[in-house]
Amino acid sequence: MIRIVTGTRIARLERDARVARAYAQQTSDAADEAFGRHLLELCAVSDRAERAEATASEVGVLLARAVEELSAAQQELLLKDIEIRRLRAELEGASLEGRSLTVLLHYGEPHTIYASREDAYADTAAHGVDPGAVWVPAGERPAAESEWRCAAFIYDAACNGFRRAWMPAGKPVGEAA
Repeated sequence: MIRIVTGTRIARLERDARVARAYAQQTSDAADEAFGRHLLELCAVSDRAERAEATASEVGVLLARAVEELSAAQQELLLKDIEIRRLRAELEGASLEGRSLTVLLHYGEPHTIYASREDAYADTAAHGVDPGAVWVPAGERPAAESEWRCAAFIYDAACNGFRRAWMPAGKPVGEAA
């Protein structure tokens, strides 16, 4: 089969080919431009993701430190709560009957109150008294004559307070002091 092609048909085919090439070039340019935009957007999103990952890592470290500090604080609070409960139970459960206090007197004036005589003796060492000093009973001498003197007091439930553990000898009423 032989086909005869006229000049008009060739011109039309060439024109169609030019239009198709121009359309292909236009489509290719648009695709290149879209690809470039998408590539820039991908780079920007990738950069944001890397920054978010780094921030998340930093926040994770800070959060881990905060959790450690919180755990330590909770442990400390728990220990303090246990100690407070123990002290409350001791305070509520134990009677004050028979408990003693020691008052440290300096030239007859109250200086400090201690839970035990040994604590009072130890404190006088901080005020210049030889730690090995021998303490002797003051007897009937006035308290103002002694530089340091310890006076013991015992809780007396009958009077709802503390009384001296050692009382000076009583004198009959009417006798000169």
